Amino acid sequence: MPGMSMPAIPSMMKAVLLKGHGGFDQLEFREDVPVPHPEPGAVLVRIGAAGINNTDINTRSGWYSRAVSEGTTLAGAASGFDGASTEDSGWTGTEHRFPRIQGADGCGLVVAVGAGVAGGRIGERVLIEPVIRLDARAAPQVIYFGSECNGAFAEYVCVPSVNAHAIASELSDAELASFPCAYGAAEHMLERCQVGRGEIVLVTGASGGVGSAAVQLAARRGARVIAVASPAKAQAVTALGAELVMAREADIAERLGHETVDAVIDVVGGKQFRQLLDVLRRRGRYAVAGAISGPIVDLDLRTLYLKDLRLEGCTVFEPGVFRNLLGYIERGEIRPVVAKVYALSGIVEAQREFLAKMHTGKIVLQP
Repeated sequence: MPGMSMPAIPSMMKAVLLKGHGGFDQLEFREDVPVPHPEPGAVLVRIGAAGINNTDINTRSGWYSRAVSEGTTLAGAASGFDGASTEDSGWTGTEHRFPRIQGADGCGLVVAVGAGVAGGRIGERVLIEPVIRLDARAAPQVIYFGSECNGAFAEYVCVPSVNAHAIASELSDAELASFPCAYGAAEHMLERCQVGRGEIVLVTGASGGVGSAAVQLAARRGARVIAVASPAKAQAVTALGAELVMAREADIAERLGHETVDAVIDVVGGKQFRQLLDVLRRRGRYAVAGAISGPIVDLDLRTLYLKDLRLEGCTVFEPGVFRNLLGYIERGEIRPVVAKVYALSGIVEAQREFLAKMHTGKIVLQP
């Protein structure tokens, strides 16, 4: 309950430090990391669970560097990408600083508050919004939780009070931790594409975290969902709300026909990009928030302008997206899809399983 007395906060905590770009050896599990103290306007959250995302792998492996042109291959994601430059290896195209505690997904309890934050917040169960907007007088600045600041791969973390959203839910910590990054990204793409009832939506990578979230959230809007996933996961994806599941290797344009889809929600990119635009109707909308099959695509500008298509790049959530997501969770309109839970110390094994892509939904860590 908010305002309740909490156990004493230790001086040291368990955490995973990312030491630099490269392989799994760059992840160091420690038990002697100092517990942070909340600055004015911030809260200290004791983490109950933290989800794994592609962005964790991309940052560790150096994939965000413009020198890397391939997709998130198993070899590159496991050992680091050759030629990745540290000068532009952050998702913003700037230098990434180490060491860093990663983890964009986090839920837990507020255990301490900084100056200017009501003491009644102590004891609140919270879900952390990963997009952090800093009020800089010169210019508004946006950073991402677990990227430009420390994240949830630890027992404790400090975040701005406005990013720690109180939530009332009977879901477990592991289930709640599966929502922020993946479901936020998916809802953001659907919102940017203004997907509505009765529209036909194509979702790529539909068994992954963002893809499985997009299937659920599009179905929640009353859209008809066509999903792309491996045949072994077709049943699970159908259960989330897809009317049709196509294999990853399928010829999408041949299977669906040209100009048959209202919107495409893409996290894959790569060689199928041209087909994704081919199946869009005139004035169709395409949104992208990932490129696991490759960031360099073949775009015929004639397709773009002659069909009056709209292409949306999506990373920073629009204001209100996360609050809407909280409402969906509290009202039970969407459900978590947790594939497996690991201890925080098992992060390397968890990332190996994540990269094998044999799971549906999210893999979660608990400290």
